[in-house]
Amino acid sequence: MAVERITSFTINHNILEPGFYISRIDGDITTYDIRVRKPNAGDYMSNLTMHSVEHMFATYIRNSEIAEDVIYFGPMGCQTGFYLLVRNQDPKRVFEITKKVYKQIVDHEGDVFGKSAIECGNYQNLDIDEAKKEAAKDLAILEAHTNMEFTYPE
Repeated sequence: MAVERITSFTINHNILEPGFYISRIDGDITTYDIRVRKPNAGDYMSNLTMHSVEHMFATYIRNSEIAEDVIYFGPMGCQTGFYLLVRNQDPKRVFEITKKVYKQIVDHEGDVFGKSAIECGNYQNLDIDEAKKEAAKDLAILEAHTNMEFTYPE
């Protein structure tokens, strides 16, 4: 049986810069690539950072005005960004809400959401300061993003 390459492996990661991209569209679900590190450049997020941002972002986006259309938010295994899957939303609206969520993380008072043994399988691997620091960096990347078609470079 021949195995087809998945779409994300067809993107030239050597020219991919941090930004906000539409990775794929499957029916009414759009997968967004929130790329916060240049691939293969040696600067990767730690597991602590990814995990902390994941808890914060997932909670805030699932409490946003598009909460009912959020399918998934989570880190990329390559440690260079996150995937956000959303149903039936205009990409520009998702982009604006994504920036709003990062701002909420930066301004958050209190600890990481879900930081207990009851709520998380690795609750000791969460740090609000790491989440805030990363969210500020990621927000700056999104604020500088100018490709409002959200297409990958060719």
